[in-house]
Amino acid sequence: MAQASGRVVIESFESAVLKGNPPGDPHVREVPVYLPPGYEGSRERYPAIHVLAGFTGRGRMHLNRSAFSEASDQRLDRLIQTRKMRPAIVVMPDCFTRYGGSQYLDSEATGRYETHVVEELVPLIDAKYRTVLEPEQRAVMGKSSGGFGALILGMRHPDVFGIVACHSGDMGFEYCYLPDFPPAMITLEKHGGIQGLLRQFYEKPKKSPEDFLTLNVIAMSACYSPNPEAKPYLFDLPFDLETGELLEDVWRRWLAWDPVHLVESSGSSRRGQVFTFDISRLPLPTIRLTVE
Repeated sequence: MAQASGRVVIESFESAVLKGNPPGDPHVREVPVYLPPGYEGSRERYPAIHVLAGFTGRGRMHLNRSAFSEASDQRLDRLIQTRKMRPAIVVMPDCFTRYGGSQYLDSEATGRYETHVVEELVPLIDAKYRTVLEPEQRAVMGKSSGGFGALILGMRHPDVFGIVACHSGDMGFEYCYLPDFPPAMITLEKHGGIQGLLRQFYEKPKKSPEDFLTLNVIAMSACYSPNPEAKPYLFDLPFDLETGELLEDVWRRWLAWDPVHLVESSGSSRRGQVFTFDISRLPLPTIRLTVE
């Protein structure tokens, strides 16, 4: 009898490239891997889907049970059993940092998370499990920061990820980040700067919306505008903490990572890739983009 449901294996993965990362985050990560129904009893190879968590998320959170919604493994079982999707191996990376997330980028302020996913995790999965090795059968997807990560990894590594899906990903930075700068500046001033905000954030049993908004600005600064000379945190904020003035040189470094700008400026190198993304954070419709 065919296996009725899939199985989740938790891989404890020691990363070489995350050792000694500046914030001191763990270099040993737990990575859930969903194996579809029938995997153990067959010799078939399966497409691989790498699912990236959003800000403050990590892979294991996809498996959380709640009262009125399915966990990811339950949803995968249902979709496969009802033939709404093909059986697939689904990988749920852990790229969490003490700032709440890495944006799946290499940064001198957080660590080498892009390299971790592309050069460590993908080869590990391909070596240990029966995946289809062609990029056309390897997808990366996510929402929010995970959606951003999916687009960036897909655009920068088309030889690894041939299919990209993004839901409400961070893009159009003028819309999704810029409005948060004034309230973040006020919150930082109230806490006496980055050090005070981080100390109180970690100590608080319950975090406020303002705390999370400000932590997000700190995390994005660590990802988009790292600066080895900016001690002790090794990144530049995009605004002046005293005047609130937007620092144009730092902001340009942020915009260089905006997927909207990247797609527009380098479409010729993306030929053959398919991107599906929902930019519902902006006053624009859902877009499906095929780079011809």
